[in-house]
Amino acid sequence: MSQTVKEIISYFKSLENPANIEGMRRYGIAADKAFGVNIPKIRNLAKQLKHHHKLAQELWETGIHEARILASLIDDPKEVTIAQMEKWVNEINSWDICDGCMSNLFDKTPFAYKKAIEWSRRKEEFEKRAGFVLMATLSVHDKKEDDKKFLQFFPRIEKEAKDERNFVKKAVNWALRQIGKRSWYLHGEAIKAAERIYKQEYKSAKWIAADALRELKSEKVNVRKN
Repeated sequence: MSQTVKEIISYFKSLENPANIEGMRRYGIAADKAFGVNIPKIRNLAKQLKHHHKLAQELWETGIHEARILASLIDDPKEVTIAQMEKWVNEINSWDICDGCMSNLFDKTPFAYKKAIEWSRRKEEFEKRAGFVLMATLSVHDKKEDDKKFLQFFPRIEKEAKDERNFVKKAVNWALRQIGKRSWYLHGEAIKAAERIYKQEYKSAKWIAADALRELKSEKVNVRKN
């Protein structure tokens, strides 16, 4: 299937839904340049387009919410450069685009582990969130990597647990929980990290730790077998 950016934007516009746009805003999603198209329709279009690096770049440049989500779905991780990752992460203005870029695309690049650590040190809210979302999604998607490689993330999780910003602390919590569910080995390490975090004096740290421990110690937690 071959489509131009203009045709894709026209398609999104034909699906414009003001009620969905208001719903996006209620969930803290930046919707100033959005049509309110639901994710299943965007994913269905992505399946038809398949990998298309050049089109993904053009879609991203529009700044339109749905176009940027689609860009993360159709770009080819083999063609993604560090320069592109830096450009996109600097321009992210919404948590859902952040999460989509990390889980759909960036965690499949060879730079993912390096960027997870690097971005977790950033001051900008969405850049820092990106680092921790990468940690979370790598723990789920990169099934062949040695569990010990994820140990490098715990010091960053513990260090940044003091960040009170909503989009950061939720990503820190997500990373801690997902790593802890990757294997029984990391499950034990994550519980120890959470217990250390809980001892911190910060309100956000206590919330992150308590929530993670609640899940990791529950009978329903699904931990991957070693």
